[in-house]
Amino acid sequence: MMKFTKQNFIFLVGGMIIYVVDIGVDFWVASKYFCQGQYCWGILILCFRGLSSLITQVFSYEWFKDDWEGTDTGKLKWIFLVHLFQCGIFIRYWFALKYGCQAAFKQNNSGGASETDPPNFIQKQAIDVVTDINMLRVFKTFLETTPQLFIQIYILMEHSKNNFCQYAAVIMSFCGISFSTVDYQVSLRKSLPGKDEFHVLPKLVYLFYKLLTITSWILSISLITLLSIRSSVILLVFLWICGFIWTLKQHTTFCKSKKMEYLYRTVVGVILIFTFFNIKGRKTKVFIFIYYATHTIVTLGVLFVYMFWKPSIIKEIHFTIVSILTILSLVLGIIFLLVYYRCFHPTAYCRPQACSDEVDGGAGRKDRMEIGRFQNFMMQ
Repeated sequence: MMKFTKQNFIFLVGGMIIYVVDIGVDFWVASKYFCQGQYCWGILILCFRGLSSLITQVFSYEWFKDDWEGTDTGKLKWIFLVHLFQCGIFIRYWFALKYGCQAAFKQNNSGGASETDPPNFIQKQAIDVVTDINMLRVFKTFLETTPQLFIQIYILMEHSKNNFCQYAAVIMSFCGISFSTVDYQVSLRKSLPGKDEFHVLPKLVYLFYKLLTITSWILSISLITLLSIRSSVILLVFLWICGFIWTLKQHTTFCKSKKMEYLYRTVVGVILIFTFFNIKGRKTKVFIFIYYATHTIVTLGVLFVYMFWKPSIIKEIHFTIVSILTILSLVLGIIFLLVYYRCFHPTAYCRPQACSDEVDGGAGRKDRMEIGRFQNFMMQ
């Protein structure tokens, strides 16, 4: 089993700081838009913020219920109140800092482990709580950070007058995407048995693969929105429907209740708009090829539409820059994707019994110590 190291603890603290700063930047940007009379943009920023917070709080509380099943109901009531006030993620960070500090700096201390617990109980606790946080941050990234990045880029392209807060929002969005994607993959490697440590080079390759492909796609959607907002909305809704149907076909069993499972599938449908998401831990080379081939065709199609439909726009400097960035990030992103899957991707996802129908899906705390919730939540 891999260990929770001091480096992991530093990344945990860094991720928490980014999370707090991101909240402040969101409200700062929204307030700037309201002060400038641009109420639509301000409301959109707050809507994405509120929706993502609500959904992550719901999942966080449900996971607490699953893990603390059969324990004192008074604790769950207190946990419910904290989540009701949208602060559940901070409880998880508190547990993560507590167990992470013990695992990284006091590895010889058995903590609260009993004689029946495995020797690496503290390490397992630290990895589990950090894994839950990274799962929630993936939800937040694609429910809030990525859509906000799309809005900010569209505003920068549409209006010639820009200000510092817009650039700050774009930078924070890129930081949020970067931290969540890398931390996710680190947790995946630590949660699945028999996997190699995720070293610096694989981290960078994975980071550039995700960041560049997402950037290219966001720029493409922004160009479509400049042509027609209605067309952009129709495209996004169509992509979400396709993603949601695909999750139904996969017969996911991530949550215990049917309502939570459909909420999970809805969120996955949103994630699939922006990046590929493997929800069953199976080999999906064909699906990945179809997914990114579709993105490439749409991106090239948008640029050709501009060339033949609105050739006057091509002369504008911002269109030239955006077009170059779109193509360059797409090509580099695909290259990094191929390098990652050729050289650094795990050859198998989990043990045979962990992938069987018998244990696939949400499990209680006892089962989770054996197979882990993360093994039913895979993203390549």
